[in-house]
Amino acid sequence: MDITFLLNGESVALKDVPPTLTLLDWLRETRGLTGTKEGCNEGDCGACTVMVSDENGHAAQNACILFLPQLHGRSVRTVEGVAAANGMLHPIQDALIQYHGSQCGFCTPGFVMSMVTAHANGETDYNDQLAGNLCRCTGYAPILRAAKAAQNAPVPEWIANAPQIATPSADPMRPDSADALAAIYIKTPTARLVAGATDLGLDVTKKLQNPDPVIFLQGCDDLKTITDTGETLEVGAMTTISALRAAVREDFPAFTDMLRRFASQQVRNAATLGGNVANGSPIGDCPPVLIALGAQMTLRKGETRRQLAVEDFFIEYGKQDRAPGEFVERFTLPKTAEALRVYKLSKRFDQDISAVLGAFNVHIKNGTIIAARLAFGGLAGVPKRAAAAEAALLGQPWTRTTLAQAQHALAQDFTPLSDMRASADYRLGAAAELLARYFDDLAGTATSVLEVQP
Repeated sequence: MDITFLLNGESVALKDVPPTLTLLDWLRETRGLTGTKEGCNEGDCGACTVMVSDENGHAAQNACILFLPQLHGRSVRTVEGVAAANGMLHPIQDALIQYHGSQCGFCTPGFVMSMVTAHANGETDYNDQLAGNLCRCTGYAPILRAAKAAQNAPVPEWIANAPQIATPSADPMRPDSADALAAIYIKTPTARLVAGATDLGLDVTKKLQNPDPVIFLQGCDDLKTITDTGETLEVGAMTTISALRAAVREDFPAFTDMLRRFASQQVRNAATLGGNVANGSPIGDCPPVLIALGAQMTLRKGETRRQLAVEDFFIEYGKQDRAPGEFVERFTLPKTAEALRVYKLSKRFDQDISAVLGAFNVHIKNGTIIAARLAFGGLAGVPKRAAAAEAALLGQPWTRTTLAQAQHALAQDFTPLSDMRASADYRLGAAAELLARYFDDLAGTATSVLEVQP
């Protein structure tokens, strides 16, 4: 596969690139740019963070699970390209030196790139921006002090005015529209679709697989659109989690709060809503929310489209209702969920896989429950509604007695498994407690760990 992109401001043209060659391996082994470090090699530690820029702006991403063809037509900046050509340091670099933000130094390049990207974007929520960067030596205090010290410095000209590159796609395995994707996918239905590669990347780096053929979706801009119709949000399957988080902030604040805990900033900048649903994970964070909303999805094969409730997409573990050559095109989210709440339980608050995720959407009228959608991840082989618990609620008064009946009914809905994240008993008990938390939340009680004070 032939690609062209910018590396630290210089044009790079490569021919016959292996589709699943990662940016990290290419930088270190081919270009000798070893500032970008290999730590976990799965997108968790942030040591490999680089800044990827295009017409939509700047984004910090993990080079270890970023395939080179995903960079076609974009700009990449590594830690070696942060300073000016004359050696003048970036304000972030100056501040890290001044505030002693580095000790052994292994993690430092990744921190620099996350901070430089946040600085370029005017982002100052450093607890979020740096949650995907791990440090075992210095601790975060001097790093955070450095970030705050540099936040008001002007963005350097060589960062703010990064050159752009025009690279029309001529490779059918790199379609530039949903129509082009439909045409090539129906011809190669066994191909793996690469959206953000935050999941597929681990198949390559950890399972040592070599998926072939692959189709890269980065150029399908019409799959990245978000349209507010007044009654619904129409969300393209290639919408990143970062873009989704911004789009649902007003209509679904509970969804927004959960998405803050979806992996890390680097992963959110690459991962897509379509990928999070289509990979069929029973612990994906978005599917339970979409199910609780009663969201629909549009699947496309060639010129044929069909609508499907998100809850019906998941058949059993590892099996979804998607035919060969058929792909997820977009999602329709009803904007009628004032009582939507989403709770995620994991061992770490930031950047961790859910043990249990509950999404609740109950409609109460004159004290009586007239509609209920309770959806969970982590309790079954697929994201799933709690049908028996919902039945225990419908037509009943919204009281703790009714709540207790619904909690008891959860055992009819789920028989969880035990694994390294949680035992079966914990998961079922946690699900019941999340339902109690929902009751208290709607009553106005502070339930967030960020709100509750001892």
